[in-house]
Amino acid sequence: MDLRYPIGKFNVNGKVTTEIIEQWIKEIEELPTRLTEAVEGLNDVQLDTPYRSEGWTIRQVVHHIADSHLNSYTRFKLALTECNPTIKLYEEAKWAELPDTNLPVEISLQLIDALHKRWVYLLRSMTSEDLEKTFYHPEFGDMKLSVNIGIYAWHGRHHVAHITSLLDPLGW
Repeated sequence: MDLRYPIGKFNVNGKVTTEIIEQWIKEIEELPTRLTEAVEGLNDVQLDTPYRSEGWTIRQVVHHIADSHLNSYTRFKLALTECNPTIKLYEEAKWAELPDTNLPVEISLQLIDALHKRWVYLLRSMTSEDLEKTFYHPEFGDMKLSVNIGIYAWHGRHHVAHITSLLDPLGW
């Protein structure tokens, strides 16, 4: 297994249907619980263990999810209120080194829980026209909101798998 991509890379096979979008939204809705369960009972030494050689620690992964999903939520709101806005990229690796990533994971778990409640509400309120709206990503070009829902459903599963793939071999 490639520890960088324990569930594989994101890809869309075929047409993005209403059923697929609803499944992705359900995964986004369930992420706060799945993430909380993955780190439940871990002590500071365990939280500060990298999930792979030269990878982020479990603590950094949790804080990264909060940072990333906040950015994604903002991108959705921009795309819903502006015509194909150009989004701002950020240096994920540098953000993971900032002092706030040393805080207890509970802070980001609470943030992710509240954010996902709002995000899921917004996603479920989107019309078929809204799902076709785009933002411009400087690296990847125009990104359709319908596909971006899938990217972030995958992103949550991807990082939970980083954590859980470390727990089993170490007997945690």
